[in-house]
Amino acid sequence: MGARQFDYYIFIDYSEDLIGYIIISQNNVKEILPKITKFRHYRKVGDKRLYIKNIKLTFKRENLLQYFIQHKVRETKQNMEIFLDIGEFIKIHPNCLIFASVDDNQYRNFQSFVKIVDGKNIRVMQESELKIGTVEYQINLVLDNWLNIERLRNV
Repeated sequence: MGARQFDYYIFIDYSEDLIGYIIISQNNVKEILPKITKFRHYRKVGDKRLYIKNIKLTFKRENLLQYFIQHKVRETKQNMEIFLDIGEFIKIHPNCLIFASVDDNQYRNFQSFVKIVDGKNIRVMQESELKIGTVEYQINLVLDNWLNIERLRNV
């Protein structure tokens, strides 16, 4: 994302019938990055079963969710709860620069939502626009993998 430093990063993603989000502060980004260097998009891995097993172990061993200020996974039909959480977070951080990545299918809706809540200090980007190798891409993989772990737990 260039020279611009964001205070917080918000990631929202869907995986079949689940929706999830994570919010991380700039301070915790530096701490979590070394722990997630091996993360990949689930769709792009060869042995999916082995990959998920290893990622589950990493989540547990590194206690990855502790780095996030807020995090939640719900069924898609409960997406209003997710949006209310995020809206409340944005409202109580009006003077902070916030980066938000959202699933491509929800991009327009989320942009409209952000404008209602605040919108001045928020940079919203579609998930597909995240560049491989960037901080934003790597952190988004945490949510992507967490959603897949949760989705496969219910299978």
